[in-house]
Amino acid sequence: MTIILNAEAMQRVLSRMAHEIVEQNDPIEGLILIGLQTRGVFLARRLASRIREATGRDPPTGSLDISMYRDDLNLRGSPPTVKHTDIAFAVDDKSAVLVDDVLFTGRSVRAALDALTDIGRPRRIQLAVLIDRGHRELPIRPDYVGKNMPTSCREQIQVRMKEEDGVDEVAIEKL
Repeated sequence: MTIILNAEAMQRVLSRMAHEIVEQNDPIEGLILIGLQTRGVFLARRLASRIREATGRDPPTGSLDISMYRDDLNLRGSPPTVKHTDIAFAVDDKSAVLVDDVLFTGRSVRAALDALTDIGRPRRIQLAVLIDRGHRELPIRPDYVGKNMPTSCREQIQVRMKEEDGVDEVAIEKL
């Protein structure tokens, strides 16, 4: 296992991403952040905090469960673990930023787009990911990237966050 981002580096990356989001969404009224369960939710909250520090405005932040929108439900041996979607604000005509920890094939993002548009019709949808590891199977490209980390298919990216794992770090592991 090799650590590619420690806690300090993760904080720097999130601060940079928050500033990029502010630059591309000025004015930020109408900006909403939606984290994909599970670690995307924590990342969205952290980005919202940094946006608040930079602008004095607090963008609404929600969580999105994509389990039932996945295109591999019939390929899994067991039913998916359904988590909680919590979007307590209107998404119609907003600039939505979907937030996820790792972008790999793009299939989770496709599922998130379907799930979000079932809730409402944002004016614009952007994608922010902590790690882009390549290997796209769908034509999906992030708008905001914490770190590009090209990998082989025999490697795995592990994002660990204090809220879920007790530590902030990103590691790459051989399978």
